[in-house]
Amino acid sequence: MRPVGVPPRRGARAATLLALVLLLTGGAATGCGGRATTHHKPGTSHEQATGSVGTLLEAQDPTGHRLREVPAEGAPQVQLAARPDSEDGWNLQLTVKNFRFTPDSTGGAALPGAGHAHLELDGRKLARLYGPWFHLPAAQVPEGVHTLTVRLYADDHTAWAVTGKAIEGTLQLTAAAPGQSGGHSHTPPSPTPVPSEAPADRTVTVTVRDGKVTPAPGRTELRRGERVALRVTSDRADTLHVHGYDKELALPAGQEATLVLTADRTGLFEVETHGSHLVLTQLLVR
Repeated sequence: MRPVGVPPRRGARAATLLALVLLLTGGAATGCGGRATTHHKPGTSHEQATGSVGTLLEAQDPTGHRLREVPAEGAPQVQLAARPDSEDGWNLQLTVKNFRFTPDSTGGAALPGAGHAHLELDGRKLARLYGPWFHLPAAQVPEGVHTLTVRLYADDHTAWAVTGKAIEGTLQLTAAAPGQSGGHSHTPPSPTPVPSEAPADRTVTVTVRDGKVTPAPGRTELRRGERVALRVTSDRADTLHVHGYDKELALPAGQEATLVLTADRTGLFEVETHGSHLVLTQLLVR
């Protein structure tokens, strides 16, 4: 029965609004439909945020991340290789199978065969990796024999695992003292004193903020053999990559980082960030 004095349309509209208010308040009480999530990145659906890939174990990896068990068949795999860099430290390469790096969705769901990696030196975390290449400066590796470990993680920061063991790759790395043979010396022996690093012929200074590159990306022209210093400040942690030279540099959030390289190859080479996929400049070497 319609209340006296209330027009039919207004009464129906009031009833609809009342039902909507009850629905919204009821949903708020249970929190997104009543299912709790641990990583609910903005714009992520329930299924994405609570992905049911594999089995979440109570066991943890050495750094305190819970293991996410998946069947051995089709499970992610990773191998780690290192080769001395011609100027400093080592270039590390991750060879993965059944796995892809997904920097744009970190903090979201645990999706099949996706995520990132952690790099450790003797059990101490050095960096989070969002791609297959990483430059390890010699200054971060003390003299002696060390164990490098890379471990694969899902976007929700759980560690991919098979039969209760985290999926990882390791290798032995030897850092020799200056003047000693074997391993990779921090500085090459020389009969006469030389500067630890020759000055750069050109310097390119770039700032990345809110997804924008300043100054706008252009071309940096170099003559073959010249040295260029790339000074980059990013408002978020990222990785600098110079295509064609396989040079990488970790970019700490809010801190300037500098990569110096010798342009010993001719051609056009892009300098970009791995995480945000931004082109910072192009090196034109003649």
